[in-house]
Amino acid sequence: WAVLLAGALMGAGDVIAQQLVEQRGLHGHHCPRTLKMMGIGFCFVGPVVGSWYRILDWLIPGNTKVVAVKKMILDQGGFAPCFLGCFLAVTGAVNGLSVQDNWSKIQQDYMDALMTNYCIWPPVQIANFYFVPLQHRLAVVQCVAIVWNCYLSWKANRM
Repeated sequence: WAVLLAGALMGAGDVIAQQLVEQRGLHGHHCPRTLKMMGIGFCFVGPVVGSWYRILDWLIPGNTKVVAVKKMILDQGGFAPCFLGCFLAVTGAVNGLSVQDNWSKIQQDYMDALMTNYCIWPPVQIANFYFVPLQHRLAVVQCVAIVWNCYLSWKANRM
């Protein structure tokens, strides 16, 4: 169910990006883009992030404050930079960019997206790792991520 939620919330983030950020209006809404973002949520974001939380819990078991900080450091120092680069690459590929254009887009967007990530996710992840059981972490992150997904959709689809 968490994978389904990830896909639905990636789609919702794209709808918000198109309607509130880009102000496309209903007639200007690009439905194939929303469907692509949902597909990326179903096939990439949900499975990868869900698997990462299981691995992270195996690597650093427990839920004390110190453990939560350790998990956040590993999550934000190791996983987030790799995941963000992969997300941008997958989105570019799904949008039909050539390898060269995709690489250029990643170079253009990556650092800005990573710095924005660091403004949002460390406190969310400390709370998530400390208070939330493993089986609900992806859902919590995806609920918080509706704003993040909106940003990612806007960033990834801006040409």
